[in-house]
Amino acid sequence: MNIDEIEFVIFDTETTGLDPSSGDRIVELAALKFKGLEKISEFQALVNPGKPVSEAAFAVNKISAEMLKDAPQPETVIPKFLDFIQGSCVCSYNACFDLEFLNNELKVLNLPALKDILIIDALKMAKRVLPGLERYALWFVADTLGIKIKQQHRAFSDVELTLAVFNKLKDILKTKGITDFNKYLGLFSVNPALLENINNQKIAQIQEALNLRAQIKIEYISVSSAQVTRREVVPKEIKRENGKDYLVGYCCLKRQERSFRVDNILHIEIVNENTGNQASF
Repeated sequence: MNIDEIEFVIFDTETTGLDPSSGDRIVELAALKFKGLEKISEFQALVNPGKPVSEAAFAVNKISAEMLKDAPQPETVIPKFLDFIQGSCVCSYNACFDLEFLNNELKVLNLPALKDILIIDALKMAKRVLPGLERYALWFVADTLGIKIKQQHRAFSDVELTLAVFNKLKDILKTKGITDFNKYLGLFSVNPALLENINNQKIAQIQEALNLRAQIKIEYISVSSAQVTRREVVPKEIKRENGKDYLVGYCCLKRQERSFRVDNILHIEIVNENTGNQASF
């Protein structure tokens, strides 16, 4: 399915500090629901967690005790937020941070952790699409992309800035021919089970080609340059190195044996059988 046909919710949190395992809590939660370029609805709320914002956090988000005094408590805000994101693909910038805090709030409320939801990390997008930047802070990536909006470190303004970054990165990916939602999930999701499943499907296709002594066509995105190339490969083996799976085979484009990280393979197609003698490794 095309990425513009998917309903997304970009969300952001502001917190009392940086470590939920040490008792830090969410004090502001905001989200924006959209599909393609159409904004559908918004969500934003201050949250009174019953503890003060640390000096370090206040220096960034400027959320004071006075602002939180009459704010609703987590047991009111969190269920409403869960209803808001229901049925959408969730996205945030540095998703693991926000998800850790959100799951901590669910734990405090004796509610189950988020699972079986689709999650894309806009930070992971930036690192994949713009490799080699000196830093990947949201404001720096936005500035690199020509977005002249100052980051305010409040939840909804950061959501809007993340959306602008997401759309710019999406435009760059479109020029590379990457518009399929499943490819986005394979490249930018932070859900370990989903990524493992996608990876295993690719490995199964490669193994089938090996069993058939078949040549394959792959679409591949480079880690170092983000360039997308389409290649014909005679597969030799699948190997695992430093926690990553690799396809090793004879690349007809480069006319030599090459290794391809499986998680960077966007598409695999078995094109013919009995090609094992067409190239030597």
